[in-house]
Amino acid sequence: MTATTTARFMNVPGLRIRPLAARDLEGVIAIDAALSGRTRRDYFERRLLAAQRKPELHAQFAAEDAGALCGFVLGRAMLGEFGRAEPAMRQEVIGVKPARQGRGVGAALGDALEAAARKRGMHELRTAALWREHGVLRWLDARGWTLGRNQVLECALAASALGAAAEAPVVIPERDRPADLHDYGAGTPNDYEKLARDTAELRSLAPADLDDVARIDRRLTGRDRREFIRVRLEEALQDAAIRVSLVARKERTAAGFLMASADYGDFGRAEPVAIIDTVGVDPNFARQGVGRALLSQLFLNLRALGIERVETVVAANNVELLAFFAAAGFVPCERLTFVKRLAS
Repeated sequence: MTATTTARFMNVPGLRIRPLAARDLEGVIAIDAALSGRTRRDYFERRLLAAQRKPELHAQFAAEDAGALCGFVLGRAMLGEFGRAEPAMRQEVIGVKPARQGRGVGAALGDALEAAARKRGMHELRTAALWREHGVLRWLDARGWTLGRNQVLECALAASALGAAAEAPVVIPERDRPADLHDYGAGTPNDYEKLARDTAELRSLAPADLDDVARIDRRLTGRDRREFIRVRLEEALQDAAIRVSLVARKERTAAGFLMASADYGDFGRAEPVAIIDTVGVDPNFARQGVGRALLSQLFLNLRALGIERVETVVAANNVELLAFFAAAGFVPCERLTFVKRLAS
């Protein structure tokens, strides 16, 4: 994709597709407001700034007609979110001025995003949409997208006791409790019935945690996703209000981690939502409440930020992870996942 490209795929007269620029911000906000009925300035400001910081992770295009902005698309590289093994391009949001809809502008923007993905060696596009968004669903169908197999789960914080005063204590089964090294005859004290976040030392992820997190992730996935984790850690440091990632330590070692972000705007969201990208617990600390502790602390932090809902994506065949989130109060979301395979 060159810096300035005509819409050769759809052959739309007078239309020009080019990289999105800082000067397009007001136009993007206006188009999105006309489509959604609300202004999401903060979201688009953050996305444009993120693309300036890490251009290799973003693909953002503008559609221009007679020098005027008439559409846009924002894409972001997926390096390892939700347990992915291969990189893919995520279509975050696409918008076309109402007066120009039905004239091939959206298709031209979609072509540009696909070309950018291919150039980066990606063979797949992914996105999500509410099942009630019939116009969006028709557009995806016409463009060759198919229904994804992953399950989108959500949890309303108001309906969850995790991280709240009503949270019940965690009871660790006897077989999973650490042995008392000083008294072989006495039973272990009942200090395992405690709040989830009290079962481990919890804090925000820091650069020094990279090796530990990469080690745990490698043990769980069998893959080296150090680069994905490094990028996420950098984002956490650059904007702590957006990244809300955590590490859990037990017995003076890293026992688990959770990587999440708090934002709004992706896939047309109207309200702030936290997205859990990755959660992992060292097998040596399995069934000791570490995963639940991470969720409890995350929910506590999100309540302080005014975030009311959490989402994540889980593979349909990952029964263990689905059960973990179900036990924490997650339920299937009305948002569906979609995928488009790209020819080489």
